[in-house]
Amino acid sequence: MLESTLLATVAAVVREGSFERAARVLHITPSAVSQRIRQMEERVGAVLIVRGQPCTATEAGARICRHADSVAMLEHDLRRDLPALAPEDAQAEHTTIRIAINADSLSTWFVTAMRDFCAQSRVLLDVAVDDQDQTNEWLRRGHVLAAVTSHAKAVQGCKVRKLGTLRYCATASPAFMQQHFAGGVNADTLARAPSIVFDRNDRLQERWVRRQLRRDVMLPAHRLPSSQAFVDAALADVGWGMNPLLSVQDHMDKRRLVELVPGRALDVPLYWQVAQQPLPELERLTRSVVAAAGQALL
Repeated sequence: MLESTLLATVAAVVREGSFERAARVLHITPSAVSQRIRQMEERVGAVLIVRGQPCTATEAGARICRHADSVAMLEHDLRRDLPALAPEDAQAEHTTIRIAINADSLSTWFVTAMRDFCAQSRVLLDVAVDDQDQTNEWLRRGHVLAAVTSHAKAVQGCKVRKLGTLRYCATASPAFMQQHFAGGVNADTLARAPSIVFDRNDRLQERWVRRQLRRDVMLPAHRLPSSQAFVDAALADVGWGMNPLLSVQDHMDKRRLVELVPGRALDVPLYWQVAQQPLPELERLTRSVVAAAGQALL
């Protein structure tokens, strides 16, 4: 059996990014953290932490972190059902569920799920943001217990729920359209007009162009890793980009933003992948996520 203190120490180092910050969270010294990590690595026969700035988990370390989260959830449920086991320090009762989600879901509908979940649970949520095509990798590596993803195929050890479809529209300001697309939206104009992408993993603009033209086009692009700034940049004539209809419907209704090609939206299906473990708090979170997505997504 693995000691819960050792599990918690590995998880704290990965979560906080350094031995020093983990020590403050655990109320022990950095040398004690180092000793526990070394003891845990000797116990499992593998390196668990890549020392650096920040410290990160190896593949084995990520699995240990995921196991630590599951153990913490089980202990939380036990304390809830058996109040005599609750620690005197109220802060010690806090348990965290780590999840990965795409930025557009976080900015449009996921906070509703958080509100509903937090209204009935004391568990905290630690949300990592990545592209919807990449969040399943967080699950695969054991960094999180659940993820909103565009992948329907279940990661090993997880179950999948279809959430719905997030509709994206290729939008720009009328002034930008007049400046860059007065002659039409085609390969030549798209190759010259600045686009906006969230980060290097954002392929939505490329997918939309490929669907419209049936060919690839090298798109000049601003990188802007913020969902709100993404919309603001389009409004400010900076470029064109794929914005969630949930974010820009009002701007489109008032003609502050227009579609590059009217009626040519791009639909992205979203799924909830969650660790296949009988943890009541995970099941409660799943219900909140499915309900919120059902109200907002297509």
